Amino acid sequence: MAGQGSTGNVIAALCSFFIPGLGQLIQGRVLMALIQFVLAGVLWVFLLGWLIHLWSIIDAALFKPSS
Repeated sequence: MAGQGSTGNVIAALCSFFIPGLGQLIQGRVLMALIQFVLAGVLWVFLLGWLIHLWSIIDAALFKPSS
């Protein structure tokens, strides 16, 4: 992927909008995807999952791969 603002990041952010961590999984960041998915699921029990969900979307959109 080209970097922040690229089409790939927009698609990843849209995926994370529907399922937290899915955008990170598409970007190849399996550990971050797993962390965000599990945290969102656990925190939804306490009605705070929206925080992780929002973090997941922003993280996918702003991701810059290391060169």
